[in-house]
Amino acid sequence: MITRLATGGGPAAPGRAALVETHTATLIFLGDRVYKVKKPVDLGFLDFRTVEARRRACEAEVALNRRLAPDVYLGTAEVTGPDGRCCDHMVVMRRLPPERRLAALVTAGGEVAGPVRDTARLLASFHSRCGTSAEITELGGVATQRRLWADSLAAVTPYVGEVLPPTSVAEIEHLALRYLDGRDALLRERQRSGLVRDGHGDLLADDIFCLDDGPRVLDCLEFDPQLRAGDVLADAAFLAMDLQRLGRADLAELFLSSYREFSGEHHPRSLEDLYVSYRAFVRCKVACVRVGQGDAASAGEARALAALALARLRRGRVRLVLVGGLPASGKSTLAAGLADAEGWTVLRSDVIRKELAGLAPRACAVAEPGRGLYRPEMTEAVYDEMIRRAGVALDRGESVIMDASWTRRAHRHRAARLAAAAAADLIELRCAVSADIARSRIIARRGPHPQAAGSGCTDGTGTSGTPAPAQGPVRTLGADDGVSDATIDVLEDLTGRCDPWPEATTIFTTGPSAQTLHVARRATS
Repeated sequence: MITRLATGGGPAAPGRAALVETHTATLIFLGDRVYKVKKPVDLGFLDFRTVEARRRACEAEVALNRRLAPDVYLGTAEVTGPDGRCCDHMVVMRRLPPERRLAALVTAGGEVAGPVRDTARLLASFHSRCGTSAEITELGGVATQRRLWADSLAAVTPYVGEVLPPTSVAEIEHLALRYLDGRDALLRERQRSGLVRDGHGDLLADDIFCLDDGPRVLDCLEFDPQLRAGDVLADAAFLAMDLQRLGRADLAELFLSSYREFSGEHHPRSLEDLYVSYRAFVRCKVACVRVGQGDAASAGEARALAALALARLRRGRVRLVLVGGLPASGKSTLAAGLADAEGWTVLRSDVIRKELAGLAPRACAVAEPGRGLYRPEMTEAVYDEMIRRAGVALDRGESVIMDASWTRRAHRHRAARLAAAAAADLIELRCAVSADIARSRIIARRGPHPQAAGSGCTDGTGTSGTPAPAQGPVRTLGADDGVSDATIDVLEDLTGRCDPWPEATTIFTTGPSAQTLHVARRATS
């Protein structure tokens, strides 16, 4: 018997009676209402064994979910037994059309770009109003993130081997914790910016209803505020994960890019990967729990979610890429192509050298080897500054490409120490062409005697002072953009004093640029 039944909300089309079970609740669909009764279970991460615990959970569910769907969560009700006493509690909800679930629309192959953007807009607005506090802010730090990963990893331990591949779980643990090892500065910055809030905590496509007057988001995680609150990006990442799980990685990217647009917050893509991975692993844990409850079919879902988590962690590894080689070897073109293709930061020694001297990037600074801007102390200053800037970017979760000759072993060792300190992968690429091709490229850029009478120095115009042709998106390897001051004398000087570089992958840049870029991307994956 149900008493004290709350009323309100608009009418919903009555549907057939139905009963649906989850691992924590039973939902009864009657007419235009849904009645949700918590199961008296203890799953470790929640404990609903007492009537009082279930009452508190029902009241919290209504209060929290009214933030995003006030016309759906109508209230709570008491369940009374034959003796008239309350024996349980339930949530009373307005019944929504199941065919308007975002998950159903995605599965049916319908056009959902609009609803996905609408959901991103709603979530961004919701996050701007969500509460925060010193205690909530603390949940966005490295220590809490490590604990959350450790808790989920411990929860799946009984299923490793029988359900989940041991090697996959081990790699997930390694990559997740390694990412966090180097990102304390990034997460502290987000904490200071107020981006850790009391959010939704369980944003799944199955709980979003795309109605004519906008989306309704249901089923906020009510039983543990420490699991519900966190970085707003981690909240958004849950839906991105679920859209990717449904086979629509494109919609996952659309949702995250729309969320960035509507929220106005900025973050490295690697942090998206971390949080999407974490959300996938949380759902993997839930699927494992269902396996433990006797649902053998959930084993396949658990493995698929673990694979998704691992793929995103692999993609989100922070990388420090050294792209080196002699002048005219094509390293700057390759570095720029990699940066464009991967969305990574590129630091170019030629540009930094002129910045330190107070010159514009295309200002002429041609000099004999070891003189002018190329004297040894200036070269050391350039590497110092390039490594300093790379360290800042790596700490923020940005992958960095450092474009320089890297002919000195000592400079490469400094880069290796930086990568280790920042928990980043060090990838070393050495661009190579024959000496004849390098010389011909330099002559094509500057003429055979660039030091004479100012020839070979341009400011973005041709040698006659007329504007240079506009550059399209297609690059020619070794082509000059007016920044490098390398001459044949510089080429010959560096050729004679290069330290061996056995750790590098050699990239030959004489073939088609697209093919060369493909080889380099494989080496950095």
